[in-house]
Amino acid sequence: MSISEKFINFLDNLKLTNEDQISLRYGEITAALNKEFRDTESKTNNNLQVGSYGRWTAIKGISDLDMLYIMPASKWDEYNKTGGQSNLLTDTKNAIKNRYPKTEIYVDSPVVRVLYTDFHVEVQPVFEQDDGSFKYPDTRNGGSWKATKPREEIKEISKIDGEKNKNLRRLCKMARAWKNKHGVAMGGLLIDTLANNFLKSTNYYNDKSFLYYDYMSRDFFEYLANEPDKEHYAALGSGQRVKVKSKFQKAAKNAHDLCLKAIEAADTESENKKWQKIYGRPFPAAAIVTKAEAVTVARADNTEQFIEEMFPVDIRHPLQIDCSVSQNGFRETMLREFLQQKLRLKLSKSLNFHVVGHSVPGNYSIYWKVLNRGSEAIRRNCIRGQIRKDQGHLQIEEHTNFHGNHVVECYFVVNDVVVAKDRLEVPVE
Repeated sequence: MSISEKFINFLDNLKLTNEDQISLRYGEITAALNKEFRDTESKTNNNLQVGSYGRWTAIKGISDLDMLYIMPASKWDEYNKTGGQSNLLTDTKNAIKNRYPKTEIYVDSPVVRVLYTDFHVEVQPVFEQDDGSFKYPDTRNGGSWKATKPREEIKEISKIDGEKNKNLRRLCKMARAWKNKHGVAMGGLLIDTLANNFLKSTNYYNDKSFLYYDYMSRDFFEYLANEPDKEHYAALGSGQRVKVKSKFQKAAKNAHDLCLKAIEAADTESENKKWQKIYGRPFPAAAIVTKAEAVTVARADNTEQFIEEMFPVDIRHPLQIDCSVSQNGFRETMLREFLQQKLRLKLSKSLNFHVVGHSVPGNYSIYWKVLNRGSEAIRRNCIRGQIRKDQGHLQIEEHTNFHGNHVVECYFVVNDVVVAKDRLEVPVE
């Protein structure tokens, strides 16, 4: 299989599989609001699909959908007064709740959240302005109106995508797969803005396509790695401020290094696995099982589980885990200190993996995965890799029992969606 075919299959694997369900939900919400504010039941009029879905850069597993409901201009005076912003959000919530009383719906200013299984819709009531922008209600500090310009963002990404041989939207989707694989907390608009900025910085990919996506990946991650630290970016098209939730440069530098190794491994048995290290399981596996792999399967039970087969993955928040390493007669040390010094752990050490910090709001569940790798794990038939729920302690206890490069991952799940993840390599000498 050529590199072109591999990336074609990769992007096919990223396609949304629930578009009909999403369209149905958008239509139901629109009908409820049209009935309340216009006394009609149209499922298509007066709404605007925005966010990643509206820009056509969403991928399979998206859980955070955005929708604007365009209010009748005649209602402006009713809500443009003290307390009006809060009233508008409450009336929007009640209109949807009256029609669908069994659905969980609540105000989370400046939107109304409508929770469905596997995804939720953020509904924002807005008033359209003469310049095509929209005013939306902000209930902070007594209430005010803020401006948003999603049409300019949609127009810009469509324009640049056309100029860049359809490479922009594809790159945006590939970048989402990367951030979900590595737990990089980047919002969709930030990803689309950075991908747009990268492709506008070079003409090399103006006429290139899938055959060059290995090089495009390499160059894009190098571009991200070299970006200066910023708190905000100017969004593509609208120029509005897009917040940077956490630094992405280190993860991008690691991805760039992995791209170099994957490109170097072209046409070898390990090529696909190296691209999977960057983009995760959506990147296709090698079609041929080598003799060595066949022996591995025969000698060890395949017990590894994958979080994306249990929940949709849509990383939106930063998460950091660490591990304290202890042994009788020695001072306790953090695992990251060992990793920074490129040291390996000795046997018979106690490991305490724990959550150092996160920004996931509200209620959440935590899951852990411990995967043993290497010849000794295979020989002992102890690969493990099962995903287990945290018992409320935000930590798990392990021991260095045998040699190999082992892995521990942590996942935060909100409303049955993985919204944060982190990973530690555990090298045992």
